[in-house]
Formats: sequence, structure tokens, C-alpha cells
Amino acid sequence: MALFSLGLTDSLPVLVGQKFLAAKAHEDLVFSATELAVVRVGGLPFQLRYCPSLSKKPTDKAPERNEQQFSKKPDPFEDPVAALLVTQIPAGKPTHNLVLNKYPVIPQHFMVTTRAYQEQTHLLEEGDLQITHACLKAWEVQKNRDITDRRLFAFFNSGRYSGASQAHRHVQFLPVEEMEGGSSDDGWKPLIDLMGEEASKGITTGKLPFAYFAAKLPSNPSATDLTKLYSRLYNDAVNAVRNHIEANVDGGIKLESTDDGSAAISYNLAMTTSIMAICPRRSETATLDVAGGNTQEAARVGPVAVNGTILAGTLMVKTEEDWNELRRDRGRLSDLLNLVGLPPENGLASIDSEML
Repeated sequence: MALFSLGLTDSLPVLVGQKFLAAKAHEDLVFSATELAVVRVGGLPFQLRYCPSLSKKPTDKAPERNEQQFSKKPDPFEDPVAALLVTQIPAGKPTHNLVLNKYPVIPQHFMVTTRAYQEQTHLLEEGDLQITHACLKAWEVQKNRDITDRRLFAFFNSGRYSGASQAHRHVQFLPVEEMEGGSSDDGWKPLIDLMGEEASKGITTGKLPFAYFAAKLPSNPSATDLTKLYSRLYNDAVNAVRNHIEANVDGGIKLESTDDGSAAISYNLAMTTSIMAICPRRSETATLDVAGGNTQEAARVGPVAVNGTILAGTLMVKTEEDWNELRRDRGRLSDLLNLVGLPPENGLASIDSEML
């Protein structure tokens, strides 16, 4: 089977790195540094990032699906500014753009967007998945085809509770080495790695406070392989949400209409070269009230917004109060994560890609 090629003029890390440095130097993007701590959730290392400047970032909330036809909000991906456009892919007959994030908190944060407008709430197509995996693979290979230890984490936010900020379809990418920021010294690695280890063994430790579904990928998956795995994980997530709704009539969530091609649920998808995972969502944000009425012992937290980086094991807060409280009482981070996803007993499924 011939490998899919992006047709890049240089290695992907070089192209993204050079464009990022130039855009930053010319203030075409706004980079915000973060403070970083590692908090244990169920014994697992979870990154907590504090970035107060994000509270000043323009709000780019994606419109609800029934509002989209009336929205006049500019689409930054319709005609990306040259300073942020890395390249068009694949070469020859490009279907997607590779674009830098205008407001990164992690260096070299970039996105793959569809050139023609496609809805973020619709299911990913075979071409989206193929290009996503090709970017993940390309990041690990130098131009001379030598393999490096560089890695990318890809994530996709879909639905009103997912943390999606734009209605135009886009998959986001973060270099794992930039995410680490020294936290590997505290045992942190992308959470999706653990999910992949459990998927390969057909087990789960049950340590996470939210449900997820994961699969190991073949070493060189075809577009069909990727689509089959995505469909299986998505369907498992839909069934989990359906079961949760039936067991919690007043739970506040419902299945969305799929008549226009939209997904039935809100979810986050994450991928590396070897793993795919989905986390069904029941809320975009979470707020923890004062516990026991004693503000000195347990302060209010939130609202804290959560997106697909939950599957990397990282979470961003914007206020010093939230930053201090989640580090002071580390069990509260677990409570917060439980509120945005389904209870863990609704998940715990994995797929053996060899069975597809």
C-alpha cells in the first residue's frame, strides 16, 4: 500500500517552526506563556496550566447550529492571512490549509482546516482523518527520512459542549515536546498514551473520572482503517450518551438531530500516530461551589472551560483563584473533570484494530 504524501517542500517541523518564529516576531500572532504544575488525578499526572492573559483573548465561541445561518461572524479559515498560512495540503490538489493558531499558549500550535467550508459539528470525513494522520507521521520524520523522537498530539472539538471555538472545520496540533515544558520530570506524558496501553491490553484501570473510548492504530493505517476506527469509537460514545440519558432523565443533555449531517453528541477526538481516542461530553465548562460553606477550606472554582486537550492530560485556567485552589486541593480537579465528561462507568471500552 502506497503511503499518503502531503507533498511538503521541507520537513513539517521546519515549515511550522519557521512560520511560527516569523509570525511571532512580526506580532502576527499573540503568544501567551503559562505557568505549569502537575496534579495527580487518580494517581495519573495531569498538567494544570495558568494563563491569565487568556481572559483578555477575543471570544470566538462557535455559534449554535441553529444560529449559524444567521451569524455574520468572520471566518478566519475562509481566507487565512498569509502570515499564519504555513502551506496548502496535499500538494497538487490541496483540500486543506495548514494554519498557525493566532493565540497560542504552546509554541508551534497549528491547525489543519478544510479549504472549502465544512461544519465543525459534522462527522469527520475520510480525507480529514487521512491528512490528520499524515501530519502526525510527518512530524516524526526529517527531510532525509530519518526518524526522530518528536511527536504531535492532534485533537478535534465537535459540538456545543466540546470547547469548539470556530464553526469552520479544523483539527488542532500541539508538539508534545512543547507541551512537556519540564513536566516530564514529574512523570507527565500525554494521557492518550495510557489509553492506548489499556486499549492494547483490552483493560482499563478506571483511574480517570470521565468515560473515554480508545483504539490502537495499525502501524500504517489506510484512510479506510482510520475511518472505520473513528466510526466505531464514535458509535460507542453515542451509545454511552444514550445510556446515560436513559438513566438520568433530568441530566440536562440530549442527542442532537443528525438530519443535516451533524454528530448526535458533543465529543473530543484525539490522535497520535498510534492511538485514537474519543471523550463524549455533557458540558463545556464546570464550576465547583464552595464545599461545606467554609471558604478558607474550599473556595469556588470556575467556570473552567475544557476542550480536547483533556485527552492529552492538560487543562487551562485563567484566574489565579482557580490556579491556587486546584493545586491546593488536588481532588477538586478530578471533580471538575467528572462534570464535563460522562461518569467513567459509561465508558471503559477499547477496540483491537487487528479485528477490523
